[in-house]
Amino acid sequence: METRMSQEEKAKRYVIVGGVAGGATAAARLRRLDQEAQIVLFERGEHISFANCGLPYYVGDEIKESERLLLMTPELFCERFAVDVRTKSAVTHIDTAKCIVHVETAGQESYDEPYDALLLSPGAKPLRPPIPGIDSPRILALRSVPDAEALRRLTDLHAETGRAVVVGGGFIGVEMAENLRGRGLAVTLVEAAPHVLAPFDTDMAKIAEKEMNENGIGLVLGDGVKAFKETAQGVLVRLASGREVAADFVVLAIGVSPDTGFLQASGIALGERGHILVNERMETSVPDVYAVGDAVMTIERSAKKAGALPLAGSANRQGRIAADNMAGGRRVYDGFVGTSILKVFGLTAAAVGKNERTLEREGLRYGEDYRVVKLHPLAHVGYYPGAQTMTLKLLYRVRGSVGKVLGAQIVGAGGVKARIDVLSTAIAMGADVDFLTSLELSYAPPFGAAKDPVNMAGYMAENELAGLVRFLSAERLKAAREAGVRVLDVRTAIELQSAPAASDVQIPLDELRGRVGELDHAVRWAVLCKVGQRAYNAVRILMQAGYEAEVIAGGYTSLSMESFTASPEAAAPRGSEEGQADLCGKGAGQAEAAEELDLTGLSCPGPLMKLQKAMERIAPGDVLLARASDPGFYADSAAWAQSAGHKMLSRRKENGLVVVKIEKAGAEEFGTDDASEDG
Repeated sequence: METRMSQEEKAKRYVIVGGVAGGATAAARLRRLDQEAQIVLFERGEHISFANCGLPYYVGDEIKESERLLLMTPELFCERFAVDVRTKSAVTHIDTAKCIVHVETAGQESYDEPYDALLLSPGAKPLRPPIPGIDSPRILALRSVPDAEALRRLTDLHAETGRAVVVGGGFIGVEMAENLRGRGLAVTLVEAAPHVLAPFDTDMAKIAEKEMNENGIGLVLGDGVKAFKETAQGVLVRLASGREVAADFVVLAIGVSPDTGFLQASGIALGERGHILVNERMETSVPDVYAVGDAVMTIERSAKKAGALPLAGSANRQGRIAADNMAGGRRVYDGFVGTSILKVFGLTAAAVGKNERTLEREGLRYGEDYRVVKLHPLAHVGYYPGAQTMTLKLLYRVRGSVGKVLGAQIVGAGGVKARIDVLSTAIAMGADVDFLTSLELSYAPPFGAAKDPVNMAGYMAENELAGLVRFLSAERLKAAREAGVRVLDVRTAIELQSAPAASDVQIPLDELRGRVGELDHAVRWAVLCKVGQRAYNAVRILMQAGYEAEVIAGGYTSLSMESFTASPEAAAPRGSEEGQADLCGKGAGQAEAAEELDLTGLSCPGPLMKLQKAMERIAPGDVLLARASDPGFYADSAAWAQSAGHKMLSRRKENGLVVVKIEKAGAEEFGTDDASEDG
C-alpha cells in the first residue's frame, strides 16, 4: 500500500488548456509516454476534438451530419486515454507563481486546479471589428461546430432562393462562398484587399477568381465594409465605395486573432498581436509552461523569422513535440514553410513558401535577386484520357549559377497536391532548383509523365541560370514594351483567329528558321505562344542567330489573365425565376450532339485544330459536343465559334474539364444557297 501511495505522489500532473488539434494531440501523446501521469484537459466548448476544416462543407451539405465532424467525443477520449476531460470549463486566469489555473464552468462554478506542467492550446477567435451593425444575429462567423450548425440552419432556410454575402477572401471565405453557392444561394464575396487568397500572387489568385465568377460568385474586391444595416428582409452591407449589397445573412471570414486575453496578467510573454511567444521546444517564457497551435508565434523555417501559421497540421506537430518535452524529452520544432491547399469549385489551389509580395517586401529584386518560372503542364500524359492542365509558378533565389527554391503556387484541376507536397519538401530541406531536375518521381500514364511538372519547373529554372533562356513575366510585359521590347507571336493562324494578342510580328514557329531574317536585330524580342514551350524553341533559334530574346512566361494563357477583372455580379439564386431562366431558359444546352469530341490532354493549337476538322465533318445545323482539359478552351472555343459563324449553344465546367456544344452554321449563314464543298 505504501508503495502504491508513493507512486501516486510521484505521478506528474499535467494540465492542458484547450483541445482540438494541438491540445488533444498533446494529451494523447502524454498518456502514451507516461501511464502514471494525471492529465486534465479543459475545453471551454462542448467538443474537444473536431474537424475545423470540415465546417464549410457541413454548411454546404457535402458532409451530411455534424457528428461526422467529431473526431473524438469527450467520453471516448476519457475512456481510451484516461484523461480527465472537463468540457464547458473556461480557464480565465493563470497564476504561474503558484502553478495553478483558475477555472469557471458553464454552471457558474469556479475553482483552482494545480499543475506540474502546463500546456496552452487556446486557439484563435474570429475577428469582429467594431463595424456599425455587426452584432446582428444574421451576421455569423465560422469557428466551431455550433457556429456551423447555426449557419447550416440559415442556409437550409434560404437554400435555392436566398442571397448571402461572405466578408473576407481568405481560405474560409472562399470555401464558404463555394458551399453556399452549391446550396443554390446567390453569393457575393467582399474583400478589402485587391484580390482573394493572400498566399497567392495576383496572377495566380486571378485564376481562382475567374473560376469563382464562372460558377456564379460575385466578387467585390478592393472594397471594405463600412457598415451593416439590418432590414426586414435581411442585412444591407454598405461598402467603403458606396456600393450596397443585400443579403439574407452574412458570413464573417476576415481572419482570426489569438484567444489569449486570459493570459494578460500571467507573466507569460505575448507578442504585439497577442500571440504566445515560444522557443524551439514550444516552451513559453515561464518554466514548465508550453504552448501550441493557432495562438503561438513560432518561426518561418527558411528565413528563421518569427511567424504564425494557424493550420491544423502545424498544431498537431507542435502538440506532439511539446508533449515529448513535458515528459522529459528534447524535441525541437524547426518552424514552418507554410504549405496550404484548398478547393475552388473545379480547381485546386495550393501554395508553399514565399510569394513575390513577400520577397519584394524583404528587399529582393525581381530578375536580380529572385526569378520566376511559370508553366502550364498536364497532370498526366496527354495521350491518356482525362489529362487536365495546371498552372505552376516557381520562385527561386539567384546566387551566381545557383538557384534556391523559395516558393511555389499551383492552380489546376488535378494533380496539384502531389506536386505542392514535393515542392514543400524541397523548400523544407533548402533545396536548389537543380535538385528538382534530379527527382525520380513516380510515373505511369494515368498519374503523371516521364518529365513531371516539378522536373519541368526545375529544367526551366536551370536553363535560365545557365543563360539558355530568359523569362519575362506576363504582368511585366507592358513595362517592357514601354522600354522598347517588341513582341513576336509564334502561334498558328487558327490560334491568332480565336485568341488575338497585341504583337509586332507574327511568324509561326515552324516557319521561323526560314524567316528569321525578317526580324530587326537592333531590338529585344519577347516571344509569345500559348503556354511558353514553343516560345522557348523560338528563343533558342533567335539567340543562336544573334538576337536578344526572351520568353513571355506562361504565354498567352498567362497573358490573357492580365486583362481579367473579377465581376461583382452574383448569379441569381438557383430556385428563383431569374435563376431558372439562366439555367434552362433557352434550352439550347439540351440539343442532341451529332458527334462528341475528346480534346483532353491536347496542347495548343491541337484543340482548336481538331475542333475545326470535326466541324467540317458534320452537316449544317448539327451539334458538336467537345470536352477539353485546357482551361483556355472556355474562351477560345467561343471566340473561334463566333469568328467562324457557328453558334455556341452552351459552355460549362465539369469536373475540371471545359464542355461546349456548338451548332454548325447553315448554308444561308455563310451568305450562299449552295452548301456543297465545291460551292
